[in-house]
Amino acid sequence: MGRGGPGWSVVPADDHRYRPLYARLLGLRIINPGGVLCFLFFEGAVAFAVLLALAELVSWWAVAVLPLAVAIMVKLNDEVAGRVVHSAALVPEQERDRFRRELEPVVGRAPVPYPLPGTVVTDAPAPGRPTGPPLSSRRYHG
Repeated sequence: MGRGGPGWSVVPADDHRYRPLYARLLGLRIINPGGVLCFLFFEGAVAFAVLLALAELVSWWAVAVLPLAVAIMVKLNDEVAGRVVHSAALVPEQERDRFRRELEPVVGRAPVPYPLPGTVVTDAPAPGRPTGPPLSSRRYHG
């Protein structure tokens, strides 16, 4: 939900009049789908519902219900995003820094229980380790 990124972004209040009609009708506050996404949300849902109805997979009520369902989900997404932004703003900066430090990845510390692709597994002892009986004296008992 960053500003200026592709897809969804927060809209400044003065740019509200330049938003697509779909976003204005839904009253989206936090997310701002662009023109292409609004086209896909509404006209794409209508076209998909018409295709499903022509294929007789659904009744013709789906032409009205599917775009309405998509609009409800977009509005619900906006409400959830608003609550997440609001709750994130309430977390003090000190807690955010502590949380970021706790989530720093530790590289090279996890044991690997299986050989990685490209590694060679051998019976030869590692350099500096004592060797067992020679391979020729080992017998297969099977």
